[in-house]
Amino acid sequence: MMGTMSSQPWSPQPWRIKPVLPVTKLLGAVAVLVLVLAFGRDDAVEWFLAAALSAGLTGWAVRDLIAPIRLAADAEGVTVIIGYARRHRLPWGQIAAVRLDHRDRLGVTNEMVEIDADDGLYLFSMHDLGAEPRAVLAVLEQLHAQASHPSA
Repeated sequence: MMGTMSSQPWSPQPWRIKPVLPVTKLLGAVAVLVLVLAFGRDDAVEWFLAAALSAGLTGWAVRDLIAPIRLAADAEGVTVIIGYARRHRLPWGQIAAVRLDHRDRLGVTNEMVEIDADDGLYLFSMHDLGAEPRAVLAVLEQLHAQASHPSA
């Protein structure tokens, strides 16, 4: 029992998108094609635009299915998704700061987890994480502190 308790903070912590997101994107792709079928059957431009939009939504949904975990953290560092679906490992030593990016614009509040590393800046929204950015930040700060002070 004691081993389980001590290993708990060091176990990998993944954050993934909510499953409803790729489903919604795929439904949107189908809906666009259905709308063109219903209202623009003979218009080649509408078909082209609908096909392009549907392909874009489908590609976006496929990315969500291929790489649902956008951020994972453990005692050694974090793993982030870059590009379409490539994983990139960042040891804690390469991370300069982990903070909350909070913006209010046009009456909309947006919060994102910001990871400032030697090789770039990584931003994750609530939709990327499937959790509140503040809660994710608290876990990341705890893991970073444990990695910095292993005896604590």
